[in-house]
Amino acid sequence: MITGSIMLLALFIFPMWLITLEAPQYPEPIGMEIWINKITDHNPHDIKNINLMNHYVGMKSIPTHMKEFDVFPWVIGGMSFLGVVFGIIGNRKLFIAWFVLMAILGAIGMYDFYLWEYEYGHNLDPKAAIKIPGQGYQPPLIGSKQILNFKANSWPHIGAYFLFVGMFMSLAAYFVAGKEKEEQK
Repeated sequence: MITGSIMLLALFIFPMWLITLEAPQYPEPIGMEIWINKITDHNPHDIKNINLMNHYVGMKSIPTHMKEFDVFPWVIGGMSFLGVVFGIIGNRKLFIAWFVLMAILGAIGMYDFYLWEYEYGHNLDPKAAIKIPGQGYQPPLIGSKQILNFKANSWPHIGAYFLFVGMFMSLAAYFVAGKEKEEQK
């Protein structure tokens, strides 16, 4: 439980999500890495290039700051600390409570990410140079999607895998503690 909780802190070191765009005019896909407190280029100047392209269809620029960037680090730090405390206490009910709370927070985070993507891909400037009626430019939440001549890819990145493993370690701790309790009877 303790190790799994500490693994969440990898989100401060590694990005949690990667969105890339593949197109004939870009021999190497361009993209952005989403961290718990910022969005960065996947390769140098990628966000600048994405913003230049998106401007023509009326999309907003990739934000340099979002309210979530102020909240996520506290949530991750708090949940990591809480998990360590629960691990020290050693009550298996707390292990499952931590896992369920993390799952709920994760679902809320994914929903928030979906809403951001939707707003970003559908709230277009009516004065845009290129207008295609009914066309949205929302990247997929998870997976790949063709958007005009671009293939948009959206996948968990390194930090998310640490998060997933850490969460499932807490679930494993719950079952191991239950098995140990049964063996002691």
